[in-house]
Amino acid sequence: MVTRADLTKTPAEVAAMFDDVAERYDLTNDVLALGQTRLWRRAVVNAVAPVPGDIVLDLAAGTATSSQPFRDRGAYVVPCDFSLGMLQVGRARQPDLPLTAGDALHLPFADESFDAATMSFGLRNVADVDTALAELHRVVRPGGRLVVCEFSHPTWAPLRTVYSEYLMGALPSVARRVSSNPDAYVYLAESIQAWPDQPALAARMQAAGWAEVSWLNLTGGIVALHRGRRA
Repeated sequence: MVTRADLTKTPAEVAAMFDDVAERYDLTNDVLALGQTRLWRRAVVNAVAPVPGDIVLDLAAGTATSSQPFRDRGAYVVPCDFSLGMLQVGRARQPDLPLTAGDALHLPFADESFDAATMSFGLRNVADVDTALAELHRVVRPGGRLVVCEFSHPTWAPLRTVYSEYLMGALPSVARRVSSNPDAYVYLAESIQAWPDQPALAARMQAAGWAEVSWLNLTGGIVALHRGRRA
């Protein structure tokens, strides 16, 4: 088992990794996830349940593909990411969205700025998970909600075995065919294996101040939606 220490990268190295894959990032994700990304994205929006007039922070938004559905629901969405390469691609594709450069550990927003925040497949890549959860708590208004969508641990033992073999075997092979930087996906596969399970992440959200924390397993627990509310 790969430990978190084995995966240590500086913020600059992680940003550079995502800059390298930005152009084909969405396509690669669709291929590697066997088309499930659209279902997961829809589940995130439904969990946030935005209403017209809500102000939503979409952190780790990448190219802002995950942000547009919030706008379609009538919310004002702010896509934020620390990869300038991702933001450049996103701005070309979504010129009407207010894409913002920002570090999850030092968000460039005032206290209590948002009605809701979401972070999809990004929390796993920050240098300090607990600080990122606390920063999200800071910028969400009292009564506001957080939805974290992240790879997790399948709940059925046979699926865990198959999934582990896919991550470490097939995923890097497929990435070599479709990604501009296949080595980045080796790192991502290892980071998924080292990520805490559903109850452990829920406990860390509670420690950061989030209340009413719960989770919903998607695709058998390959992905989990963790939800919380600022008291």
